[in-house]
Amino acid sequence: MAWKPLPVGVDNFEKLVTKGYYFVDKTLLIRDLLDMKGEVNLFTRPRRFGKTLNMSMLRYFFEMDEDNRELFAGTKIMSAGEKYLKWIGQFPVISLSLKSMKQPNWELAFEMLKKVIGEEYSRHWKTVETSGRLSDADRERYRRIRDLKGTDADYADALKYLSDCLYVCTGRKTIILIDEYDVPLENAYFAGFYDRIISLIRSLFESALKTNENLEFALVTGCLRISRESIFTGLNNLNVLSITGEDYAEYFGFTQDEVEAMLKFYGLEMNLKTVQQWYDGYQFGSTEVYNPWSVINYVQSCRMNKNAFARPYWSNTSSNSIVRTLVEKADLSVKQEIETLIEGKTITKPIHEDITYEDMDSTQDNLWNFLFFTGYLKKIREQQVGETIYMEMAIPNSEVRYIYKNTVLRWFEEKMDKKELSPLYESILSGDAKKMAEILSENLMETISFYDYQESYYHGFLTGMLKNIGSYIVLSNRESGNGRPDMILKYPSVRGKAVIIEIKVSETYRDLEKKCDEALRQIEEQKYDEALRQEGYQNIMKYGVAFYRKECMAKLG
Repeated sequence: MAWKPLPVGVDNFEKLVTKGYYFVDKTLLIRDLLDMKGEVNLFTRPRRFGKTLNMSMLRYFFEMDEDNRELFAGTKIMSAGEKYLKWIGQFPVISLSLKSMKQPNWELAFEMLKKVIGEEYSRHWKTVETSGRLSDADRERYRRIRDLKGTDADYADALKYLSDCLYVCTGRKTIILIDEYDVPLENAYFAGFYDRIISLIRSLFESALKTNENLEFALVTGCLRISRESIFTGLNNLNVLSITGEDYAEYFGFTQDEVEAMLKFYGLEMNLKTVQQWYDGYQFGSTEVYNPWSVINYVQSCRMNKNAFARPYWSNTSSNSIVRTLVEKADLSVKQEIETLIEGKTITKPIHEDITYEDMDSTQDNLWNFLFFTGYLKKIREQQVGETIYMEMAIPNSEVRYIYKNTVLRWFEEKMDKKELSPLYESILSGDAKKMAEILSENLMETISFYDYQESYYHGFLTGMLKNIGSYIVLSNRESGNGRPDMILKYPSVRGKAVIIEIKVSETYRDLEKKCDEALRQIEEQKYDEALRQEGYQNIMKYGVAFYRKECMAKLG
């Protein structure tokens, strides 16, 4: 069987079909939309789960262009019945993505909005021009917006105005598709111009989606639902379709059957367990879902080598600003819960779908909401207590666990790097073992461990704490005497001090002191100081350091 190219990064439906890419048929989304008759539909799904491709598919199906019927030949929607096929090619469609508004300042973000709106006006210019039905004044305003010369007021209701013009010119109401609506909001929040963006987007949405008599129906997609008060003000015709609901669950991401069919097509049936372990685990409603971006990339990697290793393809695809901000502000309980998740256990938290960036800092529970709705956690089960829904959640798969272990832990390490550690260095060099242990314990509380507190974890922790000790050289597990001391600190000149540190892990808090003594005996019995004395060091300090979970004790020998 010929190898079909995989649509890595292809989110245009026409290109996917005409260029012969492997195609996972999601066209019954059209049937369900027509059956449900939602006027304004908000789909919230994690990044890279097929939202943009689906929006492109909808545009090609509904847009007034008879040629598009050929694109759907052989698809499931073509066998769904005439009641659905009569909709094909019957409407003007306004389609735009707001992701290009992710800019460093308000001025550039607004310019990019004007540009995408202008491009949509240009795309419909032929329809407007050939109809000859617009008044001179309307044609003039249309051209201003098309040519990016409009006033701010022109753009505030530009989508509503375009749908009005298209109705005049075609006699048909308009379908409006808005992709990635929350990208400019998230970006503006962190870049410092959130209020200006929210005001603009609210005006754009209200006019186009709330008071638009020429709207047939609309779809809006994003990663998060931003609460009604901040963006969908008064939009009482909004149908929210999130990952917690049953409707449309199978249309974003790959189902089990779809993954098995893809692996069979490429002769990779034996790789199913790997794909399940790494990219499965999401649950939208009650439907099991795989990450489509990662599955496609993995199958692509197996083209030349069917035994290619699984890799984390999703980790660099989404903005992590929200999660990073919340993690950096995390208290001790949050850190412990992240450790619990990384160990493969679950946590239970209240979940609410109305999220506002303004309230992000109000409660740590917001962290779990953001992690859940952006795909970093999956639902295990849920229950309602009073008016609150509680969700038991876990990390979905190996790919996301990799992100936690690397990205999230790196953020904690970067936070630690900014700490003032000179009191630790002074305590070590002055022989204040008690103070040394107190500082190490305090810092352990702020770290995350997923190594079950093995000695290697503490060794790495202590190495990280001491890497900026100034003029001292830090040697880790270097040959010395009859064995390897865990750490040696030494001043470049033999007239200065040298420090030997031996680490032990205790199974109980009560045995910490015993382990310190054991470490000091090992330093003496293995003659760890011998090489230092041969170098010429006279002032040699010896520490036995013992750890129990996040407690530390140190003794000076």
